[in-house]
Amino acid sequence: MPPTAADTAQTPRQRYRAQVQQEIKRAALAQIAAGGIEALSINAIAKTLGMSGPALYKYFRNRDDLLTALISDGYEDAAEAIRTAAHRAADRSPRERLLALAHAYRDWALAQPHRYLLLAGTPATAYEAPAHTTESARAVMGPFVAVLAEGRPWPAAEPLYEEVRAWAAAPPVAAWAAAYVPAAADPVPALAASVLAWSRMHGIVSLEVQGSFQGMGHDPRTLLTLEMGTLADAVGLAVGA
Repeated sequence: MPPTAADTAQTPRQRYRAQVQQEIKRAALAQIAAGGIEALSINAIAKTLGMSGPALYKYFRNRDDLLTALISDGYEDAAEAIRTAAHRAADRSPRERLLALAHAYRDWALAQPHRYLLLAGTPATAYEAPAHTTESARAVMGPFVAVLAEGRPWPAAEPLYEEVRAWAAAPPVAAWAAAYVPAAADPVPALAASVLAWSRMHGIVSLEVQGSFQGMGHDPRTLLTLEMGTLADAVGLAVGA
């Protein structure tokens, strides 16, 4: 991968530090992929990289700091997968675009379930993700909001609209939603629909990643298509281009 403008602006020492941080994160992900989050060991990572434990703490303050970096990277990677799917489906109908986004997220999760579980569950006992990881999660959700903003209000979801309204009015959320919802539109229906989409999608993907559908005789992809299609119908997303 060619160096970016940010890379070339760094000093050699900063570039070296960033390189070592990437090596540490790769080693941590390899541990988690092999043995789950419980396998994550700072000392084992240091040994793998030929470092001492104290030396590794120069790059990450503690285990939770490393976990936060892995979670942030996971959200960024998932968001890129969703943005790519949105771009590829840009000339398709709103309903088809919603399905494309949901399946892109499922594909990302199945390709690297250990990273998905870092985002979808509690990574480790006593770990609390910092507030800024919420902003990373919104980057994944944004393209869903954009598609669902093309639908219509759903009367049956009015109780959820009322609950979402205060969240939508919070300055960080309002600024984020403004990037995806037309300026003249009320963002609440689109945000509420995106919460529904997020819940349905995560429910199916999480159960599949955990192996809970085994032996039930159906393809989880079909289930995801049905769930997203039902939501698309409820909010009136157009089927034709």
